[in-house]
Amino acid sequence: VQLQAFGGGLVQAGGSLRLSCAASGGTFSTYGLAWFRQAPGKEREFVASISVNGGNTYYMGSVKGRFTISRDNRKNTVYLRMNSLKPEDTAVYYCALRTLGLGRLGFDYWGQGTQVTVSS
Repeated sequence: VQLQAFGGGLVQAGGSLRLSCAASGGTFSTYGLAWFRQAPGKEREFVASISVNGGNTYYMGSVKGRFTISRDNRKNTVYLRMNSLKPEDTAVYYCALRTLGLGRLGFDYWGQGTQVTVSS
């Protein structure tokens, strides 16, 4: 399985971005998916996850109500819609896919990361 994330960029505080992550290989519709982020000098942290059929989503506290994770199993793509962005959201954002859950932070495959920078 390979993941490729894109959609990051520079945005002013209060603005919006939508990240996308396209998967190739494997059976996308059977995998749990998530977004993580890592700011300079900090640990990688969980942002949001979505279940196989999209029926269950989970968010870290600081993004609840601002970010929305979704997936399109026909397009093998997971999205992260980010609204009301804050400077503290600045980080490299990674998409992740779970097959057996034996990898880093419980996810087995990772995208290359896309930079999100929010200016104040």
